[in-house]
Amino acid sequence: SMKLSVIITAGGLGKRFSSKVPKQFLNLDELPILMHTIKRFSSWNPEAEIILTLPKEWREYWSDLIQKHEFTILHHVVDGGKERYHSIKNALAICSEGQVMIHDGVRPLVSQDTLSRSIEALKTHDAVIPYLRIKDSIRVISNGKSEAVDRKSYIAVQTPQCFTFEVIQNAYLKDYQAVFTDDASVVENSGVEIHLIDGNEENIKITTQNDLLIAGTILKNIK
Repeated sequence: SMKLSVIITAGGLGKRFSSKVPKQFLNLDELPILMHTIKRFSSWNPEAEIILTLPKEWREYWSDLIQKHEFTILHHVVDGGKERYHSIKNALAICSEGQVMIHDGVRPLVSQDTLSRSIEALKTHDAVIPYLRIKDSIRVISNGKSEAVDRKSYIAVQTPQCFTFEVIQNAYLKDYQAVFTDDASVVENSGVEIHLIDGNEENIKITTQNDLLIAGTILKNIK
């Protein structure tokens, strides 16, 4: 079968989270969030090559956590860059060719179903991302004014964002641009169409203290 690489990005220093330690290292049910995330991929596919992007100054802290929690899942660590874009570029440099899944380290609740749907869709598409419909009413802000827009025209995007190696490698040959907010935007910029698949509602991105509480509750219920 095709080689699968999972790039888990934990390059961020969590400016939105009121804590000294980056949120990927905070405990969720007695285990750092990042370890839950790695476990999720590893239990879904033990053969997957796991590459973690981490801020250089937190590598030692991560090593200590590994010892403390006796964490044995094999993974490579590469330095996170200035932006997510640079972190991914560093990870792609050591990636095996085949299929590449890129996932936020702070999304420990992606479901096995979402992962399986992603890989299935990669058989027929070069770029696949999970999404959810938006439940809230939304407004667009421009020039200091806001106006209602039809939420049916918008969707919320999750990770893992999945690509064939060739497509993602080629997309990342371009120089960094501010419009590159996620991997799909980099790939789209190279002219490749993005295919959407259903995500899962629990797959939240833990960015606030409140998210941590929600994630803890979900975790207890899906065990």
